[in-house]
Amino acid sequence: MKKIWERNCFAILSGLVLLLFFGANVSRAEVATKIAYVDLFKAINESEAGLKAKNTLDDLIKSKQTTLDKKVKEIEKLKSEFEKQASVLSEDVKKKKLEEVESLQRDYQRLLQDSQTEVKKKEAELTGSILREMREIINKIAEEEGYALILEKAEGVVLYGSKNIDITDKVIKKHNETRKSGEKKTKK
Repeated sequence: MKKIWERNCFAILSGLVLLLFFGANVSRAEVATKIAYVDLFKAINESEAGLKAKNTLDDLIKSKQTTLDKKVKEIEKLKSEFEKQASVLSEDVKKKKLEEVESLQRDYQRLLQDSQTEVKKKEAELTGSILREMREIINKIAEEEGYALILEKAEGVVLYGSKNIDITDKVIKKHNETRKSGEKKTKK
């Protein structure tokens, strides 16, 4: 999600520079000066869809963690058995047991990497669709209410913004309403 913020930072700053450049050449009365900002991180995390996505991710993480914990216990059990029996085992059997432990450890590492990849992919899928919907809503609000510019409140982009130009709560509310009306249409 951080990459999304970084990509948009350049576009936002470029738009602001263009607005300022062209605004200097037009009389003040002709330039729309209505500006706002949205905290997309907050909007995604506090919207109903975002909360639902978070719960889905939490459930996925818990299930992956349970599987990983079982694998760790299996490795620890095998290591413990090996340590108890090491003094009475032949070199060939010791070697075979060590290879078995190493194989399980490699399996664990692969499982861990696969789990992390799956969680990241699911997060991108869930937040990506919510982000697209939020952008559409922001565009509608901008058009309907005559905003010249709506910035994203990302770290380092908006250093200060008055609360009265923060439309994050409006975006969350409209997103929740849009989702509910979309659900009602699909149920009919």
